[in-house]
Amino acid sequence: METALTRLTGVRHPIVQTGMGWVAGPRLVSATANAGALGILASATMTPDRLRAAVREVRARTDAPFGVNLRADAADAGDRVRILIEEGVRVASFALAPSRELIGELKEAGVVVIPTVGARRHAEKVAGWGADAVLVQGTEGGGHTGEVATTVLLPQVVDAVDIPVVAAGGFFDGRGLVAALAYGAAGVAMGTRFLLTSDSTVPEAVKARYLEATVRDVTVTRAVDGLPHRMLRTELVDALENSGRVRALFHATRRASRFRRLSGLTWRRMVRDGLALRHGKDLTWSQVLLAANTPMLLKASMVDGRTDLGVMASGQVAGVIDDLPSCAELVERIMKEAEDTRRRLTASR
Repeated sequence: METALTRLTGVRHPIVQTGMGWVAGPRLVSATANAGALGILASATMTPDRLRAAVREVRARTDAPFGVNLRADAADAGDRVRILIEEGVRVASFALAPSRELIGELKEAGVVVIPTVGARRHAEKVAGWGADAVLVQGTEGGGHTGEVATTVLLPQVVDAVDIPVVAAGGFFDGRGLVAALAYGAAGVAMGTRFLLTSDSTVPEAVKARYLEATVRDVTVTRAVDGLPHRMLRTELVDALENSGRVRALFHATRRASRFRRLSGLTWRRMVRDGLALRHGKDLTWSQVLLAANTPMLLKASMVDGRTDLGVMASGQVAGVIDDLPSCAELVERIMKEAEDTRRRLTASR
């Protein structure tokens, strides 16, 4: 199925596996790439040296194109961009809009730039700065999310920009791919669906928790870091939402102390990082501490299997997923469903 996305990135199928922190490592990314979709390596939790090593590990596992997700606001973003260029990475994706300068540097080196946005005006901005495509996430998507549904946001963005648009938030099968194409998208991006594959390194007990979830078990909360965050309802979420400010601060301090030992951060550095994430929001001190520790809260679940201590970011689709195929099986199934759906629609005319 050829689209503007496949032509732009060189992949066989218009499907993107998103750059999920602690989840989208070399094994998942290379399995996705070998299946013909675009795998995105999550680099925000990596040191620059580890990023370079991870890129080389993916390259050793596949000859197919893949990408790397970067934090545009990272202090060493420029260094990381240079690593991508030096290592010949095909695609750079961003969770926050990169600067005009970063986009220009990547494009000059032949790297495809695909920022993620949650509003039409943001898509228009990065398109004006030279982005090659844009990934649009509706509120159904996991992690930090907006308030507008994909079915409303997607056509807005498609009508507003003249670059390829990739749809994210609520996609898990071939019917969704066809629906996104009908809206004018060039493909779909999926996070939770790829997290729940046999190629994902997430502990099996954690995957089981996702598979048990219903759509009502996936919630949006501001209790963790003050920003809308879609995740599974867990003991941590309940404790934070049902606590007053004093008790919430106690829970946050206790967890921050544990994660400080794991991360090696000083209390001063944690507080400074948390305050930097406020973005003008009126955060409580508990939210400041948890904002600074969000990467470690994710690691607790996604790496260590501690669902009682960690955050389990999740799209709403977790409530309708009930199996763990390989990436190859998943992509093949989605493309077959998409073709069957298109044939059915054509035959019904």
